[in-house]
Amino acid sequence: MDELALLDATAQADLVRRKEVKAVELLDAAIDRIERLNPTLNAVVTPLYDQARAAASDPLPDGPFAGVPFLLKDLGAEYAGAPLRAGSAFLRDYVSPDDSELVRRYKGAGLIILGKTNAPELGLVPTTEPLLFGPTRNPWDTSRTPGGSSGGSAAAVASGMVPAAHGNDGGGSLRIPASCCGLFGLKPTRARLPMSPGSDIAGALGQDHVLTRSVRDSAALLDATAGPDLGAPYWAPPPFRPFAQEVGADPGRLRIAFTTYTLTGTSLHADCVTAVRDAAALCADLGHELTEAAPNLDGERLTRAFDTVWAAGCARTLDGLSRLHDRELTPALFEPLTWALYERGRRVSASDYLLAISDLQQASRDVAHFLLDYDLWLTPTLGEPPLPLGALAPAPDDPLAGYFRAFAFVPFTPLANASGQPAISVPLYWNADGLPVGVHFLAPFGDEATLFRLAAQLEAARPWANRRPPLSA
Repeated sequence: MDELALLDATAQADLVRRKEVKAVELLDAAIDRIERLNPTLNAVVTPLYDQARAAASDPLPDGPFAGVPFLLKDLGAEYAGAPLRAGSAFLRDYVSPDDSELVRRYKGAGLIILGKTNAPELGLVPTTEPLLFGPTRNPWDTSRTPGGSSGGSAAAVASGMVPAAHGNDGGGSLRIPASCCGLFGLKPTRARLPMSPGSDIAGALGQDHVLTRSVRDSAALLDATAGPDLGAPYWAPPPFRPFAQEVGADPGRLRIAFTTYTLTGTSLHADCVTAVRDAAALCADLGHELTEAAPNLDGERLTRAFDTVWAAGCARTLDGLSRLHDRELTPALFEPLTWALYERGRRVSASDYLLAISDLQQASRDVAHFLLDYDLWLTPTLGEPPLPLGALAPAPDDPLAGYFRAFAFVPFTPLANASGQPAISVPLYWNADGLPVGVHFLAPFGDEATLFRLAAQLEAARPWANRRPPLSA
């Protein structure tokens, strides 16, 4: 069964469909891997084994992933009868009363949900080290972060616990851990998947999807879950055809701009520069047209605007939790960084917030105009390789020190959240220390199709699924 762990979700579903393996056998094998690996990695914080065994034993839905083991990130995904803590002691006793729309779609696709994965408190930082559950470790180097905020899901998939896992992305939280853990990570177009009123905060920066080892899994899972829910305030442009059909389709000769410096003009880690130049050379070898260029953006203004909206979003989240649970907020109920960011957000005026939204919208328009001349924009996913655990921790005299340090770690990913554009992190490069360093492609609004076509071409030219971390099944 450990050999089956090397298969992606599409292949595992095919085995169940052809009755070569039973869903409960896949499930028990996944549970065994979690029990062996999780004491070191701390990726899964809420086992849901009994519910999963019941689902695997019942008649399976006629979905594309019937019988495949799957994990939910413990942030945003409501699973009826299961705890949802979002890495926060404030939610220690909360149990979801109902399934969220996205979870209903996962179940309809036939996925067997067997647990929830670790996340930083309320998903606020790009590492997964909540005080409530402790840090998740990177299976490539257990002294380093798996990224965040979907770090638990990334560590679980990279180590082979499951072939795919849920995550969400408000500033890079799917693409950051994909880069840190050597996985494929797509942030879809804004509103491609359902967004509940509770998750539609901070200017609709966030979007859910999955972390996978294969491009085809990401595409097929997007097909299985895409589409707005009833009453949604936004709609993404409908795709021309199913995304799964884009995998393997000829991307044509793409015009790709690439960048090796940040939007504020600061330098990047040498490994990240090498990763981009390596990816650009590979794309050129595949017949694409590469040009070193970047949109004309005021990086400092963009960073300030994102910080303003993020802090205001934190304040809205905590005030919303207080109202939902009819409970007074106190500093003792939250981590120091979270409380400091909450207080910072409470100081944001309505005018400050709306000006910040205007600045983000201007940046969106600037990037859209830039992509009239190019099909895609290639950058590093991160400014540095996976950081040591603790690198973004609050300083004793400054609880926001790690928060501001994080902007240097993630200089590119937030732009796609501000603009709503789809973007991917692709694992094409490993540095001399054996750590994955992802590269990032940003596409025009609504154009996941081009991303899937190119990603599948890159995957075929330089396969990555056979690269396994030292700590894996």
